[in-house]
Amino acid sequence: MKIPFPSSREASIAYDALRVEIEPARSRVSRTMSVEGDVLSVNLKAETTKSLRVSANSLLEHLVLVTQTIQQFGPPL
Repeated sequence: MKIPFPSSREASIAYDALRVEIEPARSRVSRTMSVEGDVLSVNLKAETTKSLRVSANSLLEHLVLVTQTIQQFGPPL
């Protein structure tokens, strides 16, 4: 997934907030993330479709929370 943000600062904030959420070992999902300018790139790999769906859903829920927080309080300077 490639998620664009209004600025590279906001993409970095989202990256920092999401990278601390690790996948449980039993889920057998691997996640890699990077920031390229104002775009957050996320790559999920899973052994089963169900695991991929659960992981993607969780990631997107956290992403919504992060973006709502940025909108509410603004990015830190």
